[in-house]
Amino acid sequence: MAVKIRLQRMGRKQKPFYHIIIADSRSPRDGRFIEHIGSYDPTTIPASVEINKDKALDWLQKGAQPTDTVHKILSFKGILYHKHLLRGVKKGVVPQEVADQKWLQWEETHRTAILDAKEKGRKGLKKKKGKGGPAEKPAS
Repeated sequence: MAVKIRLQRMGRKQKPFYHIIIADSRSPRDGRFIEHIGSYDPTTIPASVEINKDKALDWLQKGAQPTDTVHKILSFKGILYHKHLLRGVKKGVVPQEVADQKWLQWEETHRTAILDAKEKGRKGLKKKKGKGGPAEKPAS
């Protein structure tokens, strides 16, 4: 049985949000699934992603294949990097302590990069609010 990690569309028309699920590749997009591991809401700024990292990592190690969009989400959350490090430990290329240190270092740099991007986005939104509106005509 080929297992995929993919998105299941929820919400209403023009207001989508998605559940990140584990499903058989033969089942339809919104059909039967094996397990729900998270959610993704692209309508918020920035897009919000909540995912159970342990379950996602477990399914990846079992051989589940993520779709393109889910692959990008897992990569953004660092789950694929964590899988990469654990595979190196399993093969004996990297000791566990080094892998744990690399993972903690990646998490810290990623967290600061996200906070910087959010702050930069807030500054950009403040600038845009004052611009671009139609000029008011003076009252006569």
